[in-house]
Amino acid sequence: MNNIILAAIPFLAALETRGIAAIAAAVAISCGAFASTFAMGKATSSALEAGARQPEIISKLQTMLLIAIVFMESIGIYALVVAFLLIFTVQ
Repeated sequence: MNNIILAAIPFLAALETRGIAAIAAAVAISCGAFASTFAMGKATSSALEAGARQPEIISKLQTMLLIAIVFMESIGIYALVVAFLLIFTVQ
């Protein structure tokens, strides 16, 4: 299977395992950063709209938003861990 992939993409044939791991780490961290940033922006936008409609629930919204942002940020942290594992464990 690897021979087919390497034959199909000539520039990967010149790369060593560490080079491919570095590219995979870059893709992992960029996807994780994009996903978490997009999710946080969407959640914040929705919370601000809800707070503008009903100002009396802003304190409840703030608490829920902070909890949600913590979970969204974990996506970026997991991507960072995967990138570090790819960089430092591949020989």
